[in-house]
Amino acid sequence: QLQLVESGGGLVQPGESLRLSCAASGFTLDDYTIGWFRQAPGKEREGVSCSSSNGGRTVYADFVKDRFSISRDNAKNTVYLQMNSLKPEDTAVYYCAAERDFSPCTPVRRDFTSWGQGTQVTVSS
Repeated sequence: QLQLVESGGGLVQPGESLRLSCAASGFTLDDYTIGWFRQAPGKEREGVSCSSSNGGRTVYADFVKDRFSISRDNAKNTVYLQMNSLKPEDTAVYYCAAERDFSPCTPVRRDFTSWGQGTQVTVSS
């Protein structure tokens, strides 16, 4: 059974960094497109980034470009989201999602059918 488990969230101050992990089980990560999404209280879930398999194209939302970076470790079946220069408006629950590979990927919620449970990121001084 396909399963995604996020970790690495926490409380940080503005300007600091976090690295989120998304551990996949029950499927081979390299066959799937992976997306990262986030949902702040009272807001819709929004796409942050996505990565197509086999080193394919990665896409970032404008509000995280040059600050966030998605990467894969296929040997560990894990995807990472490196988040630098965090801002208070980055506070949200972050989710990873998987879908059979499609390229170019788009971090659009309706394009992904398998989801993790989320990890909380809070950016506050």
